[in-house]
Amino acid sequence: MPTFKLTTAYDGTAFCGWQSQPGRRTVQGVVGTAWQAITGEQPDITATSRTDAGVHAAGQVVGVRSETHLEPEQLFRALNAKLPSDVVVLSVELAADGFHATRDAIGKRYRYRIHNDRRRPLFTRHFVWYLPQPLDVVAMHEAGQSLVGKHDFASFQSAGSDRKSTVRTIFAVEVTRGIDPPANGTGDKDDDSPEIWIEVEGDGFLYNMVRTIAGTLVAIGSGRRPASWLAEVLAAADRRAAGQTAPPQGLTLLKVNFPRN
Repeated sequence: MPTFKLTTAYDGTAFCGWQSQPGRRTVQGVVGTAWQAITGEQPDITATSRTDAGVHAAGQVVGVRSETHLEPEQLFRALNAKLPSDVVVLSVELAADGFHATRDAIGKRYRYRIHNDRRRPLFTRHFVWYLPQPLDVVAMHEAGQSLVGKHDFASFQSAGSDRKSTVRTIFAVEVTRGIDPPANGTGDKDDDSPEIWIEVEGDGFLYNMVRTIAGTLVAIGSGRRPASWLAEVLAAADRRAAGQTAPPQGLTLLKVNFPRN
Protein backbone atom coordinates (compact mmCIF):
# COMPACT_ATOMS: atom_id res chain seq x y z
CA MET A 1 0.00 0.00 0.00
CA PRO A 2 1.47 3.41 -0.92
CA THR A 3 2.41 5.90 1.81
CA PHE A 4 2.06 9.65 1.44
CA LYS A 5 4.43 11.97 3.28
CA LEU A 6 2.76 15.13 4.53
CA THR A 7 4.61 18.09 6.01
CA THR A 8 2.22 19.97 8.26
CA ALA A 9 2.07 22.97 10.57
CA TYR A 10 -0.41 23.74 13.30
CA ASP A 11 -1.28 26.07 16.15
CA GLY A 12 -1.58 23.68 19.08
CA THR A 13 -3.54 26.07 21.31
CA ALA A 14 -6.96 24.45 20.85
CA PHE A 15 -5.73 20.86 20.52
CA CYS A 16 -5.33 18.14 23.14
CA GLY A 17 -2.05 17.18 21.47
CA TRP A 18 -1.25 15.23 18.31
CA GLN A 19 -2.49 11.74 19.17
CA SER A 20 -6.15 10.76 18.76
CA GLN A 21 -8.11 10.54 22.01
CA PRO A 22 -11.79 9.65 22.32
CA GLY A 23 -13.96 12.72 22.75
CA ARG A 24 -11.05 15.16 22.41
CA ARG A 25 -9.91 17.43 19.60
CA THR A 26 -6.48 16.34 18.37
CA VAL A 27 -4.36 17.08 15.31
CA GLN A 28 -4.32 13.42 14.27
CA GLY A 29 -8.08 13.37 14.61
CA VAL A 30 -8.77 16.36 12.36
CA VAL A 31 -6.25 15.19 9.74
CA GLY A 32 -7.87 11.76 9.74
CA THR A 33 -11.36 13.25 9.43
CA ALA A 34 -10.28 15.39 6.47
CA TRP A 35 -8.57 12.44 4.76
CA GLN A 36 -11.65 10.27 5.20
CA ALA A 37 -13.92 12.97 3.80
CA ILE A 38 -11.73 13.18 0.68
CA THR A 39 -10.95 9.51 0.03
CA GLY A 40 -13.61 7.57 1.94
CA GLU A 41 -10.85 5.68 3.77
CA GLN A 42 -10.14 5.27 7.46
CA PRO A 43 -6.47 6.31 7.19
CA ASP A 44 -3.47 4.74 8.90
CA ILE A 45 -1.62 7.83 10.16
CA THR A 46 1.75 8.18 11.91
CA ALA A 47 3.71 11.28 12.86
CA THR A 48 7.31 11.96 13.75
CA SER A 49 6.45 13.65 17.04
CA ARG A 50 3.46 13.14 19.33
CA THR A 51 3.29 16.77 20.42
CA ASP A 52 1.49 17.49 23.70
CA ALA A 53 -1.54 19.68 24.30
CA GLY A 54 -0.74 23.31 23.53
CA VAL A 55 2.49 22.55 21.65
CA HIS A 56 2.84 23.84 18.09
CA ALA A 57 4.51 22.60 14.91
CA ALA A 58 6.05 24.37 11.94
CA GLY A 59 7.32 21.20 10.25
CA GLN A 60 5.61 18.09 11.61
CA VAL A 61 6.00 15.14 9.22
CA VAL A 62 3.08 12.76 8.85
CA GLY A 63 2.86 9.44 7.04
CA VAL A 64 -0.49 8.25 5.65
CA ARG A 65 -0.87 4.74 4.20
CA SER A 66 -3.58 4.88 1.59
CA GLU A 67 -4.96 3.16 -1.50
CA THR A 68 -6.25 6.41 -2.97
CA HIS A 69 -5.55 7.08 -6.64
CA LEU A 70 -5.49 10.85 -6.08
CA GLU A 71 -2.23 12.58 -6.97
CA PRO A 72 -0.21 14.40 -4.26
CA GLU A 73 -1.15 17.82 -5.69
CA GLN A 74 -4.85 16.90 -5.59
CA LEU A 75 -4.52 15.74 -1.98
CA PHE A 76 -2.64 18.92 -1.08
CA ARG A 77 -5.45 21.12 -2.37
CA ALA A 78 -8.25 18.97 -0.98
CA LEU A 79 -6.75 18.63 2.50
CA ASN A 80 -6.18 22.36 2.88
CA ALA A 81 -9.77 22.96 1.80
CA LYS A 82 -11.08 20.54 4.44
CA LEU A 83 -8.78 21.20 7.39
CA PRO A 84 -9.64 23.77 10.08
CA SER A 85 -7.85 27.12 10.11
CA ASP A 86 -5.35 26.06 12.81
CA VAL A 87 -3.83 23.24 10.69
CA VAL A 88 -2.18 23.57 7.29
CA VAL A 89 -0.55 21.03 4.97
CA LEU A 90 2.67 22.49 3.58
CA SER A 91 3.42 19.68 1.13
CA VAL A 92 2.29 16.22 0.05
CA GLU A 93 4.56 13.72 -1.67
CA LEU A 94 4.56 10.02 -2.39
CA ALA A 95 7.02 8.44 0.06
CA ALA A 96 9.52 5.69 -0.66
CA ASP A 97 8.39 2.12 -0.06
CA GLY A 98 8.41 1.27 3.62
CA PHE A 99 8.50 4.90 4.80
CA HIS A 100 7.54 5.39 8.45
CA ALA A 101 7.38 8.94 9.78
CA THR A 102 8.42 7.96 13.31
CA ARG A 103 11.05 5.27 12.76
CA ASP A 104 12.78 6.85 9.76
CA ALA A 105 13.42 10.26 11.33
CA ILE A 106 17.07 10.83 12.24
CA GLY A 107 16.70 14.16 14.00
CA LYS A 108 14.37 16.92 15.12
CA ARG A 109 14.78 20.58 15.99
CA TYR A 110 12.60 22.39 18.51
CA ARG A 111 12.33 26.04 19.45
CA TYR A 112 11.20 27.26 22.86
CA ARG A 113 10.11 30.92 22.95
CA ILE A 114 10.21 33.12 26.05
CA HIS A 115 8.73 36.63 26.17
CA ASN A 116 11.21 38.36 28.47
CA ASP A 117 9.89 41.86 29.05
CA ARG A 118 7.98 43.78 31.70
CA ARG A 119 5.13 44.24 29.21
CA ARG A 120 2.88 41.23 28.74
CA PRO A 121 2.69 39.77 25.24
CA LEU A 122 -0.57 40.18 23.39
CA PHE A 123 -0.50 38.79 19.85
CA THR A 124 2.05 36.10 20.73
CA ARG A 125 0.62 35.10 24.11
CA HIS A 126 -0.35 31.59 22.90
CA PHE A 127 3.18 30.95 21.61
CA VAL A 128 5.48 32.13 24.41
CA TRP A 129 6.23 31.72 28.10
CA TYR A 130 5.92 35.16 29.71
CA LEU A 131 8.73 35.89 32.17
CA PRO A 132 9.12 39.56 33.16
CA GLN A 133 12.27 39.16 35.27
CA PRO A 134 15.52 39.79 33.30
CA LEU A 135 17.28 36.68 31.98
CA ASP A 136 20.97 36.33 31.13
CA VAL A 137 20.98 34.93 27.59
CA VAL A 138 24.76 34.50 27.52
CA ALA A 139 24.77 32.39 30.70
CA MET A 140 21.89 30.28 29.37
CA HIS A 141 23.69 29.63 26.09
CA GLU A 142 26.96 28.82 27.86
CA ALA A 143 25.22 26.35 30.17
CA GLY A 144 23.39 24.70 27.29
CA GLN A 145 26.64 23.59 25.68
CA SER A 146 27.12 20.98 28.41
CA LEU A 147 24.15 19.11 26.92
CA VAL A 148 25.67 18.75 23.46
CA GLY A 149 26.77 15.19 22.69
CA LYS A 150 25.59 11.72 23.64
CA HIS A 151 24.36 11.55 27.24
CA ASP A 152 21.85 9.96 29.56
CA PHE A 153 19.08 12.59 29.75
CA ALA A 154 17.08 10.90 32.53
CA SER A 155 17.14 14.18 34.51
CA PHE A 156 15.09 15.82 31.75
CA GLN A 157 12.36 13.21 31.31
CA SER A 158 8.98 13.59 32.98
CA ALA A 159 7.30 10.60 34.56
CA GLY A 160 4.92 8.57 32.44
CA SER A 161 7.21 7.69 29.53
CA ASP A 162 7.73 4.13 28.33
CA ARG A 163 11.06 4.72 26.56
CA LYS A 164 13.49 1.82 27.06
CA SER A 165 16.57 4.08 27.02
CA THR A 166 17.10 7.64 28.19
CA VAL A 167 20.31 8.06 26.19
CA ARG A 168 20.07 10.60 23.38
CA THR A 169 22.46 12.66 21.25
CA ILE A 170 22.04 16.43 21.16
CA PHE A 171 23.60 18.11 18.13
CA ALA A 172 23.09 21.76 19.12
CA VAL A 173 21.73 24.00 21.88
CA GLU A 174 21.41 27.67 20.95
CA VAL A 175 20.04 30.43 23.16
CA THR A 176 19.63 33.79 21.43
CA ARG A 177 17.46 36.85 21.27
CA GLY A 178 14.67 36.31 18.76
CA ILE A 179 13.67 37.87 15.48
CA ASP A 180 12.38 41.41 15.28
CA PRO A 181 8.59 41.56 15.47
CA PRO A 182 7.09 41.60 11.95
CA ALA A 183 5.99 45.22 12.36
CA ASN A 184 9.64 46.25 12.34
CA GLY A 185 9.98 44.71 8.91
CA THR A 186 13.56 43.47 9.19
CA GLY A 187 13.23 39.84 10.24
CA ASP A 188 16.75 40.05 11.70
CA LYS A 189 18.14 38.92 15.01
CA ASP A 190 17.66 41.76 17.46
CA ASP A 191 19.63 42.15 20.69
CA ASP A 192 16.74 44.25 22.04
CA SER A 193 14.01 41.79 21.13
CA PRO A 194 11.73 40.85 24.03
CA GLU A 195 11.90 37.21 22.91
CA ILE A 196 14.50 34.63 23.88
CA TRP A 197 14.73 31.54 21.73
CA ILE A 198 16.06 28.22 23.00
CA GLU A 199 16.64 25.91 20.03
CA VAL A 200 17.58 22.28 20.61
CA GLU A 201 18.38 19.76 17.87
CA GLY A 202 18.99 16.07 18.46
CA ASP A 203 18.46 12.54 17.24
CA GLY A 204 15.46 12.08 19.53
CA PHE A 205 13.81 13.46 22.65
CA LEU A 206 12.30 12.10 25.84
CA TYR A 207 8.89 13.05 27.24
CA ASN A 208 8.95 16.79 28.08
CA MET A 209 12.73 16.88 27.54
CA VAL A 210 12.92 20.21 25.70
CA ARG A 211 10.49 21.87 28.09
CA THR A 212 12.54 20.67 31.07
CA ILE A 213 15.74 21.92 29.43
CA ALA A 214 14.04 25.30 28.96
CA GLY A 215 12.88 25.44 32.58
CA THR A 216 16.34 24.49 33.82
CA LEU A 217 18.03 27.13 31.64
CA VAL A 218 15.63 29.76 32.99
CA ALA A 219 16.81 28.97 36.53
CA ILE A 220 20.34 29.79 35.31
CA GLY A 221 19.31 32.87 33.33
CA SER A 222 17.51 34.32 36.33
CA GLY A 223 20.63 33.98 38.48
CA ARG A 224 19.16 31.38 40.83
CA ARG A 225 21.74 28.85 39.63
CA PRO A 226 25.23 29.12 38.08
CA ALA A 227 25.90 28.01 34.50
CA SER A 228 27.94 25.08 35.84
CA TRP A 229 24.83 23.66 37.52
CA LEU A 230 23.45 22.22 34.27
CA ALA A 231 26.31 19.73 33.99
CA GLU A 232 25.52 18.58 37.54
CA VAL A 233 21.85 18.12 36.64
CA LEU A 234 22.80 16.04 33.61
CA ALA A 235 25.15 13.83 35.64
CA ALA A 236 22.52 13.21 38.32
CA ALA A 237 20.24 11.23 35.95
CA ASP A 238 17.36 12.16 38.27
CA ARG A 239 14.39 14.34 37.28
CA ARG A 240 14.32 15.86 40.76
CA ALA A 241 17.69 17.48 40.09
CA ALA A 242 16.46 19.61 37.17
CA GLY A 243 14.37 22.76 37.00
CA GLN A 244 10.68 23.08 36.29
CA THR A 245 8.96 21.86 33.14
CA ALA A 246 8.29 24.97 31.09
CA PRO A 247 4.67 25.48 29.95
CA PRO A 248 3.67 23.93 26.62
CA GLN A 249 2.67 26.99 24.62
CA GLY A 250 6.27 28.17 24.17
CA LEU A 251 7.32 25.01 22.31
CA THR A 252 7.30 24.51 18.54
CA LEU A 253 8.54 21.54 16.52
CA LEU A 254 10.52 23.35 13.83
CA LYS A 255 11.66 20.58 11.51
CA VAL A 256 12.33 16.89 11.12
CA ASN A 257 15.40 15.42 9.44
CA PHE A 258 15.40 12.25 7.34
CA PRO A 259 18.26 10.44 5.60
CA ARG A 260 19.01 11.72 2.13
CA ASN A 261 18.33 9.26 -0.65
